Amino acid sequence: MEFFNEAKVVQFKSHLDKYLVADDDEEIVRQSGKNSASKKVRRTVELVEGNPHVTRLKGCHGKYLTAADVPFLFGITGKKVLQVVPATKTNILVEWEPIKERYKVKLRTK
Repeated sequence: MEFFNEAKVVQFKSHLDKYLVADDDEEIVRQSGKNSASKKVRRTVELVEGNPHVTRLKGCHGKYLTAADVPFLFGITGKKVLQVVPATKTNILVEWEPIKERYKVKLRTK
């Protein structure tokens, strides 16, 4: 799905009206219902060459969103999201595939 092909910057808002925010420690990502205009909420969209279905999401600290191997909450299928500097630009751990689910978009990583 080519959801982000025309986007330069995105913000992620949950079904609970909370935004995905970069923490000051430059590694942790958390949810917050405040300050949607903050630069810590914005992610720059980088398209992956050769694959229009995949993007990289770069935060305000110059680090990329990635899913850790640690569950976000016990019993929930999602993984904890962190900000990292990838070892190489082609690191698939920082690549996300948007999946449309009714009126919302979920992100999946390898």
